[in-house]
Amino acid sequence: MRQTARPAHPHLLASPAFEELLGGGGGPATMSALRASERSWRLLVVRAVLDSAGSAPAGPLPPPADAWRLLARARTVAEEAVEELLAYPAVGVWAAHTLRRLRGTAEDEAPLWVHTGHLHAIAASAAVRAGLEFRTAVPVRRGWAVLPALGAMRVPEASEPSEWAVAEVVARADGVRVAGRGLAGPDWHPLTELRADGCTLLLDDSDPYRTLRTPAAAEPLDHAAEWQRLFGEAWEILCDTGTGVGSDTGTGTGSGTEEARALAAGLVSLVPRPRAERFRPHSASSGDAYGAALASVPDDGEQLASTLVHEFQHNKLSAFMHLFTLYADQGAARLYYAPWRDDPRPLGGLLQGVYAFFGVTGFWRRRGHHALGQFEFALWRSQTAYALRAIGGADGLTDLGERLVAELARRLEPLLDEPVGARARSAAELAAADHRATWRAHHLRPDPGAVRAHAEAWADGRPMPAAPSAFGLASDGSTIVPCAPARGFDTRAVLLRWLLADPAGFDGLRDDPGAVVSGARPEDVDLVTGRTAEALRAFRARVLGGDGDPETWVGLGLAARAEGDAAGEGLLARPHLAMAVHSELDGRADPLELGRALAVADGDSL
Repeated sequence: MRQTARPAHPHLLASPAFEELLGGGGGPATMSALRASERSWRLLVVRAVLDSAGSAPAGPLPPPADAWRLLARARTVAEEAVEELLAYPAVGVWAAHTLRRLRGTAEDEAPLWVHTGHLHAIAASAAVRAGLEFRTAVPVRRGWAVLPALGAMRVPEASEPSEWAVAEVVARADGVRVAGRGLAGPDWHPLTELRADGCTLLLDDSDPYRTLRTPAAAEPLDHAAEWQRLFGEAWEILCDTGTGVGSDTGTGTGSGTEEARALAAGLVSLVPRPRAERFRPHSASSGDAYGAALASVPDDGEQLASTLVHEFQHNKLSAFMHLFTLYADQGAARLYYAPWRDDPRPLGGLLQGVYAFFGVTGFWRRRGHHALGQFEFALWRSQTAYALRAIGGADGLTDLGERLVAELARRLEPLLDEPVGARARSAAELAAADHRATWRAHHLRPDPGAVRAHAEAWADGRPMPAAPSAFGLASDGSTIVPCAPARGFDTRAVLLRWLLADPAGFDGLRDDPGAVVSGARPEDVDLVTGRTAEALRAFRARVLGGDGDPETWVGLGLAARAEGDAAGEGLLARPHLAMAVHSELDGRADPLELGRALAVADGDSL
């Protein structure tokens, strides 16, 4: 695409915008600067796709160069509309994924020509926006021909006998037709606009690249009324209380309306996913898709508002990281504990997490008028501070990365002393300790020599060997070995959310908690409701019965600590070691006595 009027210049962030982003914030002007930088990033990737696709088979479609020429025609007539389309998040995912396919670093089930041919769909969408008359062909995936950021046409006959086919797109003065069907007909599914006063997001349920990673078939919603209602509630909350990451300080002291305007300037599309369990929403974003947020149907508008803040933070940091280097590329060689994930994370993923949950903490700080809001604020300020403390000493951070971590920590520190209700604080402490210890129990493998030494000391009646602080999670000589847990590490935290937000609903799940909260057991209910003696007996019996999975060992530690038993500290600090020594001793050691022997003298921060 010819760029005659726009000479190449390096992107610069003005000092105020730079400082805002370092502190986790960013107002509307800063979002405009990020959009401009992402435009250049997007054009580079799209151009790389075109260059690489020149020698690739085009299949039944015209060559990609034809699509590029149609894009150029559309841009001469409607530059702003075409630029807006090229900046559409799903276009970024398409470009990145297709480039990886062309370079042999990604795979999926679609033929390569379906991916390279999607450029024709982008060009057709641009030409429709520009009001051009044209004729072209676009890929059909499983019976759907998509025009990005516009909608999708159902072409059922195209799915036989193959999942991949071609449809003709024709635009004349009398309208646009896809596979012979008009855009006003019943087979056309336009994208819904979620509208609120000051913000409009496209609800994208059809673009094959909308799901941010592996391409997916169109899944048009029967109706979007529920999403519109929830979005309206979420936007009202954001305008009233703000996102929690004010453009002035980054700790949520800016104007709510100004913060909401920044979010509106940064997000473009919302990708709907099916409803998840209550209090277990799913959401995602991608550095390839600036402006997109993927989200399951939320429980309510407040949860959606929190999700939008979360994914907005990820979007900002991804764009910032396209401009600046925050850490050295270490691949997957070093993994870290992330207090919001069940799996170990690389340094870049941990940075993304602290940035996002810094924003989430600020949001819930503003929503502290009810018990659940106080719980979320207390939990995420604690977990974010814990992660910032760990990442601050990580190898691989650049000077700028260290500066960002230090600035987030500085702005978070005053929030750690803000008062919250005793009930919410206690619940947050339980949830944080549970997640950290469960992560250790699942992913840490103690040194075999250390296990033998501890087992021999136990068998001989000698004191257990002293162990170093476990704050770094693997600093005691253990090895991080990722595994697939049988249940979510947040299971007891979800029960706590039920208890705080919906006591009546919680009473209804007591008899069979696993039917409502996946993975929950009766002893978990006892633990979160303060029946800790009963919970301790149940957890201990499960271990002695040979059914001591990581969650049970951690539950035993939590219950023991609540009962004032020193075994709690030992089991929560070293659950992986306790489990390994217990196994080495063929289950002969009483788990509570083992926990007392492992109690850490320096009192690990749990």
